[in-house]
This record gives sequence, C-alpha cells and structure tokens, in this order.
Amino acid sequence: MALRRVTVFGGSGFIGRYVVQHLAATGAVVRVAGRDPRDAWFLQPLGNVGQIVPIAADVRDAAGVRAAVEGVDLVINLVGILYESGKATFDAVHHKGAGNIARACADAGVKRLVHLSAIGADSDSNADYARSKAAGEAAVRQAYPAAVILRPSIVFGPEDDFFNRFAGMARFSPVLPTFKTRFQPVYVGDVADAVMVASREGTETRRKTYELGGPTVYTFTELMQTMLREIERERMLISLPSWLLKFNAFFLELAPGKPLLTRDQVRMLEVDNVESPDALNLADMQIVPRSVESILPRYMDIYRRGGRFRSRFA
Repeated sequence: MALRRVTVFGGSGFIGRYVVQHLAATGAVVRVAGRDPRDAWFLQPLGNVGQIVPIAADVRDAAGVRAAVEGVDLVINLVGILYESGKATFDAVHHKGAGNIARACADAGVKRLVHLSAIGADSDSNADYARSKAAGEAAVRQAYPAAVILRPSIVFGPEDDFFNRFAGMARFSPVLPTFKTRFQPVYVGDVADAVMVASREGTETRRKTYELGGPTVYTFTELMQTMLREIERERMLISLPSWLLKFNAFFLELAPGKPLLTRDQVRMLEVDNVESPDALNLADMQIVPRSVESILPRYMDIYRRGGRFRSRFA
C-alpha cells in the first residue's frame, strides 16, 4: 500500500485500534474520527508524530462527516453499537450514519470505502440491531456501489466484550446461562487483516460482501466450556428459554450504565451467527483464520485463581 490519507470512523473501538495500527505500519496518515477526539489519543503512539490524527466527527452529523472525508483516498467505517442509548439509536448509527459516510465519500471522490456490518444483517429479522445493519448496507450500496462490505461473526480478542464478560461473571457466579445458538467466532486480528485486504487498490474486492467467521462453528455451550477450561473453573451451565431471558433483560435495561443484556440481544441469540454456505469469506481474501483455542490463552489467564502471574503448573 502506497503512502496515502485515510479516515477511520470508529477507530478508537475494539476492532479500530488494530486497523489503525495496521494502517500506521504502511505509512498512511490516519484520521481517527469519533464523537470525542480524546477517545483516540491512546492510538497516537502507534505511529510517528503527526501520523495518527484524532478528529471530531459524529456519523449522525452529515456536515461533520463530509469534513472528515475531504481529501482522503480511503474511508473505513467501523462504527457500531450493541445497545441503544438516547439519540444513539441503531437506526441513527448503523443506517443513517452509514448512509452519511457513503454519500460523503461519493461526493468527495474517495477512491475506496470499506464498511463493517455483521453476520445476521437481515431486513426481515426480529432484532432491531440486525435490521439496522441491513438498512446500513443498503444505504451504502445505493450511495457508493463499489464499497466493500465485511460481515464478521462475534469478534474475540484481548479487549473483547464476549469472553471477558462471561469469564468475569464466572469468577463470582456458580451458574452461567447458555443458549442453543451456534457461533463462528473470528479473531480481531483476522478482521483487521480483512479490512486491510479490502482497502488495497488493485484487489478484486470492490462491490463484494464477505462474511468473516473463524475456522470452527461452536454452540454457545461449547464456547462457555472452552472458556471455563482456560480459566480453570467449574461452573454449572443452565439453558434458559428466550421468554425468561427477555423478562430478565427488561429489568437489566433499566439499570444505569451499560446493560448486561437487552431484549434485542436476546432476539439476536435466537438465530445462528455463522457464515452462509455460499458467502465469500476469509479464505477468498487469502487469510487463514486463527482458532479460539490458539488465542484465548493469551488473555484469559487473568481470570484464573491467582491471576496472570501464577504458574499453571505450580
């Protein structure tokens, strides 16, 4: 990749920090666009002085988005939310925000646009999250048909909100909930690699949609069993019906701060989160996905009794 200018929306998030680091390694000058530039300050040491530039740009503000993409060659949209809060609704962020970015890219003559969606994006879904992701894809395709769309399954890695959440629960609770849903977790580093492949000029990725899953499909129970083995704890796994989960989620949504579970997330759990049989995937991008078992030991050790610095063989 030649030296060029890039704007990354959502660059300070879980996936974004890996993408920004990859971009910086190529010599690109990276604008990290977000509602509060201070959220991206921690990324600046990943590049040379002045190479990574945090800027203020809310995807819901069309004028701010236009300013953020002016004069760049590549735009990457990684913005996503897992629950709604105030004006940050699924429709405003995933649908209208994605449309704002795509239209701004088309008007500014941006050479390439990479848009991160999600496996399960479906206009007919019962979940607001999945419908908004599908609406966002449609808005991107309408405004910028050559965009590359990436749909990851559950993304895991040291800063994830999946294994870390349940491992944290396992330290205090004798019971963990489980579901019949199947997942195909994908390592965050592999998702970042896919973004880089989709970003390269000369690659045949334009106008295509890729579903990004790891090498293995698991049930939710199998993922919890794998996690528990790694943190060396035994816990009871109880399968809960959707109606009971939704009932509990109703009250969890009322709690201040980040909800542990929402009713919309329960609706998402009613559908398998795996690659479609005929979808383009990481293999089509010449990327060999890494397994849960090969990555989990790198960051689950903090949840073992005695923590990270206790020898497993003591």
